[in-house]
Amino acid sequence: MALKMIDGVFVPEKFELPPRPDPAQQRQDAELFAEALELIRERKALLLAHYYTSETMQKLCEASGGFIGDSLELARMGSESPSALIILAGVRFMGETAKILSPDKRVVMPSLKAECSLDLCCQAEDLARVKSAHPEAVVVAYANTSAAVKAQSDWIVTSSLAVELGKYLSKSGRDIIWVPDRHLGSYIASLSGADLWCWPGRCIVHDAFEANALKFVMQEHPQAKVLVHPEASEEVVKLAHFVGSTSQILNFAKTDGGKEFIIATERNIFYKISQACPEVKLIEAPVASRSGYCISCANCPWMELNTLAGLIAALKEPEGHEVFVDEEVRVKALPPLKRMLEFSADLKAGRIVV
Repeated sequence: MALKMIDGVFVPEKFELPPRPDPAQQRQDAELFAEALELIRERKALLLAHYYTSETMQKLCEASGGFIGDSLELARMGSESPSALIILAGVRFMGETAKILSPDKRVVMPSLKAECSLDLCCQAEDLARVKSAHPEAVVVAYANTSAAVKAQSDWIVTSSLAVELGKYLSKSGRDIIWVPDRHLGSYIASLSGADLWCWPGRCIVHDAFEANALKFVMQEHPQAKVLVHPEASEEVVKLAHFVGSTSQILNFAKTDGGKEFIIATERNIFYKISQACPEVKLIEAPVASRSGYCISCANCPWMELNTLAGLIAALKEPEGHEVFVDEEVRVKALPPLKRMLEFSADLKAGRIVV
């Protein structure tokens, strides 16, 4: 296994983050629940909400008969649904993915300003240049990328499939260009034996978890198991009892039988874990920053833009909320996305063994 970090590409040192809603704003948003629910039903819309959206949004999703999941599950459910109108409560790349898979459906989002730091770390122009320098390499893009980056990729993958795909592709003997998360790329390389050219991007939430602080929390809770998302740093991952995607962390908590978990991923997953395991004690893994203060607090600030007020606006006046993907880009991005969904199905069915 060889891991080589790609240099000469643009990765922001800092991100322009949206302001966080204060408690009063959160209460005001929750008061819109009944209106939002009635509107969803009236428009016969399907609400797809990511695990990282607010508890209020996830409750609305449940009440409306929608679906809560991670990016792979949302992509699949959006394409399989008979609904002609999809509300995607998540970040922009998720809305684009839904549109790529469902071009004839209308896809709207509570806010088109909901970004993802990993997406912002990988510019399509940089990827084109890196590809030209490594023409024999397979390009594997994380789902957390723009439609333009997906269109240049051979494979799309989510964190739930990343290691398995790394093992599968390593058998070909070809190098992999992995974009955009350096921590997940390192994790894939270490477990799959694949040779990776790794993009140096990062998720601002998962990158903020701090290993030394986590050790103190582990000492305070010696019976607790540590569950970590692979977008966290190698130092944090090494402390984990379990490493997996958001949905895999949820499933582990459901089936493990443990009574205490320290969780290093976006804290809004606590809603679904608490719902499934009400007797379990959930502890937030500590975060830190180089500036000496918390910049994420294990909450994605862009996910917080998914308000019920925004959802209502998107349904009443879709202009300014609707997701569009250039048709040429969509056509190029579709095959690697379908490849991901087929690979996932084949793994589950045992048709592929890695």
